[in-house]
Amino acid sequence: MKNIFWGSLVICFAFLSCRNDDDSIQKIDQIFNLYMKNSAGQDLLNSKKEGSYTNITMNDINGLSDTAPVSFSLKATADSTLYIEYIAGARRVTLDSISPEDRTYESRITLALTKKINETTNEVTNDTLKIQYHWSPVAFEVSKVFYNNVQVFVKEPNIPNVVTIVK
Repeated sequence: MKNIFWGSLVICFAFLSCRNDDDSIQKIDQIFNLYMKNSAGQDLLNSKKEGSYTNITMNDINGLSDTAPVSFSLKATADSTLYIEYIAGARRVTLDSISPEDRTYESRITLALTKKINETTNEVTNDTLKIQYHWSPVAFEVSKVFYNNVQVFVKEPNIPNVVTIVK
């Protein structure tokens, strides 16, 4: 009798663990690519090209300390155009949470962009990147991106998150 009870219990648990609950899967879309070019179309992230940035650092404005580096990857497209791939890392602050089913979060990051002027002089530009995220039970995604307080990106469904800055 004990064996029948335990056998039935194992079969019941096996049956419950095999159910498919696709409705509970939340879509995560928080990666975006940041391209920088000048007005002539030159890639400013390729340090091998004259007039481009030789060093890039990112720091979390909302970080727990004054120095809160944000990680990013410098990647290249098939035609060797470089871009910053930002996945996550900056602290997200709640902007609004009108309902428990709909929230907006924001990360703020400073970008220190160093450009070599000549052998002894570097020019550092400090810019601000603000990323807004939309959270709902079905999706967590980048919704807007601001560069130096100018909106440069608004999320469109099923389109990659690509931001191009012309400096």
